[in-house]
Amino acid sequence: MSLDWTRHLLIVPVLLPLLCGALLVPLTGGRHRFKFALGYASVLGLLANAVALVLLADRAWPDGMGIYLAANWAAPFGIALLADRLSALMLVLTALLALAALHYAQPRWSRIGVHFHSLFQFLLMGINGAFLTHDLFNLFVFFEVMLAASYGLVLHGYNVARLRASIQYIAVNLVAALLFLTGVALIYATTGTLNMADLAARVGTLPAHSVGLLKLGAAVLALAFLVKGAMWPLGSWLPTTYSAASPPVAALLVLMTKVGAYVVLRIWLLVFPDGAGELARYGYDALLWGGMATIVFGAAGMLATDTAGRMAGYAAIVSSGTLLAVIGYGQASLVAAGLYYFLASTIALAAFVLLIELIDRIRTPGAAMLALTMEAYAVEDAPAEPKGRGVPAAMAFLSLAFAACALMIAGLPPLSGFVAKFGMFHALVNPGLEAAPVGARGWSLMALVIVSGLVAIISLMRFGVRTFWAAEILGPPRLHSAEVLPVAALLAASVLMTVQAQPVLDYLGRASADLHRPALYIGQVRGTAPVPAPQASPAGETP
Repeated sequence: MSLDWTRHLLIVPVLLPLLCGALLVPLTGGRHRFKFALGYASVLGLLANAVALVLLADRAWPDGMGIYLAANWAAPFGIALLADRLSALMLVLTALLALAALHYAQPRWSRIGVHFHSLFQFLLMGINGAFLTHDLFNLFVFFEVMLAASYGLVLHGYNVARLRASIQYIAVNLVAALLFLTGVALIYATTGTLNMADLAARVGTLPAHSVGLLKLGAAVLALAFLVKGAMWPLGSWLPTTYSAASPPVAALLVLMTKVGAYVVLRIWLLVFPDGAGELARYGYDALLWGGMATIVFGAAGMLATDTAGRMAGYAAIVSSGTLLAVIGYGQASLVAAGLYYFLASTIALAAFVLLIELIDRIRTPGAAMLALTMEAYAVEDAPAEPKGRGVPAAMAFLSLAFAACALMIAGLPPLSGFVAKFGMFHALVNPGLEAAPVGARGWSLMALVIVSGLVAIISLMRFGVRTFWAAEILGPPRLHSAEVLPVAALLAASVLMTVQAQPVLDYLGRASADLHRPALYIGQVRGTAPVPAPQASPAGETP
């Protein structure tokens, strides 16, 4: 049976949240349950579609890739969407985090303001589009859709801290958008194309006088991505934004930070591989050493702060730095382990930022103090106190969940964080025939990863002791089941990743192998023909 119809599944992650968000925009007051049900159904649909794309990419599509030509225009003239093993897995991760964040927001946070659900859907549209697009200008468009929605969500449930953080967040990202456009313009002026596969095909044939301009354009473009990916010294905005945002929004910000690193991985392995002539491995050393400097900065920040929200922000910086260093090291087996770390750290940090608010209730009776604080800052619709019951078992759940998050973030056994770091160390020490034996760069990276893990466990355990043992606990916290289930589900996903580590690593190994074979992408994207027009029936015949 022909698989042509399956290519239409590639447009679903963009169209479904777009249509759902548009339907939710006119619903400005009340109808909270209806808006939640509609948004929840959309996210469930995105999850089912993403799982289908994973299965198709891994088992059915030629070379593990599906191409969708928007408006039936052939590349590089039209917009091409591409789903391979990696992008399909990113769609699954996005849908899982969105499901957890939306479920968590249902009792209270989604009821503040009138456009939470529509902004949430538009944010998903931008993130999904960034994972799927194979064109630099449309990548810019999806980035701006994602950021425009995030501006409103960071302000959601506004107070003084969120207003200050959002001004900084918006200013930084507007500068990044300017850099993005400048880099895209320079690349187009040099190569005459913005399609990634077409760009990769032309890089090796550029005249010598154009190479410098392309390098400049790529460097400017990289700055825009690295601002979003929080590379040092471009990521100082991140801890403030994480600590100020509401928990469900902060959970999605964890993923948004990783989108910058994902795009760098995608573009640099495709456009600047070993066979790109004078441009081969351009910028790899900068990514490696910049990533290691980012690990140092994030670890120092974790050690210096005692605020859980800022601690999560610095932990995200450490995670981004590790990913960027892995990309810059330029070893296929290391990239596979780095992708596992990508998944594990994103899930761990998302669970942690959702857990922070629940832990705060240990010292604050219920949500009453939160509601009073919001009213003091003139929030129009302060959330009501959750109807959960205060039971001693809540303390056990919070303490165990916090311990699990700490182990995953620090990379200690037995959870997925340890598996990820062990996989990276194994790839570094045993490069096989594909790379030179581990040298000073490899040992430095391993040392930084180990030290950052020790710093993380010291910082998190210090916070845990102060919270669970040394603080004055006013009574069992009141937890709503809708808030507990997402945290438990994310922790269960991490446990599942640990138990099924070998199949996941095998899948990521295949994804990494595809990324290191740019000729596959060039051939698939440029070789996909538009759907032919239906043949006209001869005169007098009934079609």
